[in-house]
Amino acid sequence: MSILNVERLSHGFGDRAIFNDVSFRLLKGEHIGLIGANGEGKSTFMNIITGKLQPDDGKVEWSKRMRVGYLDQHAVLSKGMTMRDVLKGAFQYLFDMEQEMNDMYGRMGDVSPEELERLLEDVGTIQDTLTNQDFYMIDAKIEETARGLGLTDVGLDKDVHDLSGGQRTKVLLAKLLLEKPDILLLDEPTNYLDEQHIEWLKRYLNDYENAFILISHDIPFLNSVINLIYHMENQALNRYVGDYDHFLEVHEMRKSQLESAYKRQQQEIADLKDFVARNKASVATRNMAMSRQKKLDKMDVIELAKEKPKPQFNFKEGRTSGKLIFEATDLVIGYDTPLSRPLNLRMERGQKIALVGANGIGKTTLLRSILGEIPAISGNVQKGENLQIGYFQQEVKEANNNTCIDEVWNEFPSLNQFEVRAALARCGLTTKHIESKIVVLSGGEKAKVRLCKLINRDTNLLVLDEPTNHLDVDAKDELKRALKAYKGSILLISHEPEFYRDVVTDTWNCESWTTKVL
Repeated sequence: MSILNVERLSHGFGDRAIFNDVSFRLLKGEHIGLIGANGEGKSTFMNIITGKLQPDDGKVEWSKRMRVGYLDQHAVLSKGMTMRDVLKGAFQYLFDMEQEMNDMYGRMGDVSPEELERLLEDVGTIQDTLTNQDFYMIDAKIEETARGLGLTDVGLDKDVHDLSGGQRTKVLLAKLLLEKPDILLLDEPTNYLDEQHIEWLKRYLNDYENAFILISHDIPFLNSVINLIYHMENQALNRYVGDYDHFLEVHEMRKSQLESAYKRQQQEIADLKDFVARNKASVATRNMAMSRQKKLDKMDVIELAKEKPKPQFNFKEGRTSGKLIFEATDLVIGYDTPLSRPLNLRMERGQKIALVGANGIGKTTLLRSILGEIPAISGNVQKGENLQIGYFQQEVKEANNNTCIDEVWNEFPSLNQFEVRAALARCGLTTKHIESKIVVLSGGEKAKVRLCKLINRDTNLLVLDEPTNHLDVDAKDELKRALKAYKGSILLISHEPEFYRDVVTDTWNCESWTTKVL
């Protein structure tokens, strides 16, 4: 049975087309991976099918009485709300029913016997629904799900504005699971999640009986949970049965077949044009020339899609740093309360270190304490000499209305416009992206702009906080290559062992230092 039908969908932003005449169908039980390079329109597609965005053309139809749950990578949690408030929002429809029931009770003293009988019947129906939906066990259900995702360790009464990126993702995911929708739509759910909870989500999705659509650049995770691939490229959407690895094989084979057909056709076109040119003037051969020309006119010409620019991340390396990068002595990190026991850490030139461990235990806080961005609770950090630090933050919350050109030009005013455009193009951004405002770019495109600023600065120490979040497969592979080639030192937070394992010289497990109960 078809759950969702999308017919002849077209959409764009300004003069930048995203989809052109795209059709899509979701069937019961399908586990779909929606893939494509950064900026191809995956999140836009999700926003259109959920009604958050109106398409320029086309039709989107859901089956009746379908409850759709959407985990949005860009969802905003309002300051002043606690985690408990957000999770209770999963049951808002039940709270609304309870309010309706209480309003009915309030009216019962002022109505006729016939109206009273009708109200009592309606109240009974609502009461049965509330009981069947475990309305009176909501607090227990919230506690159980929050515990499964490690949120109870943080405290459910904590303001959502004060949460880390990973904790916010977990709150949104927990709310979605509590809603128990008929269909799950997941936009990069593993971003900011630690390995333990990625495994938990993997098990959940493998056991999930209903359909879901998943956007993810985490290929091992994607392969483990989906049975269909929809590939978004060049304004089109193509279906492939199987996992990502099988898609790659079939896609490369189709691409090779199309290129061969294109070459054969181009040769045929050249031969026909040559024959027409040589024979159209002669009375004896004019009819044959006209016949060849008609064939040319009717020919369905094969067009090869333009190759998307692949990113090239080559970090500019500064002067050689001193032997010591930093030394922490009895360092206790945190804000109001300690997040770690006293730490004695030392990093030397040439080391490439991965900080790993669960979300919320202070990995980002440790980085910022080492950099001097936030004060330590106690202890101190001595930084080495001649450090030229390049820092990639986990996330930038502020909306940025600069164009990509202005953003890089402000950072490097000595460059001319051609050099700025070339620097952004080397990071895999097209002319359309480069001239757009950053606020309208996808998460991956925004990350590429930030990486552009980082790679063009002289550095001898890279401090990278989850740099692969939102990056597509090509960009992730290129970043890995660049970090392996980098001669300086690296301090890296990542939840993807496949990414950092071949890059780093040392792995520090922050769970062994934390004061949090894991």
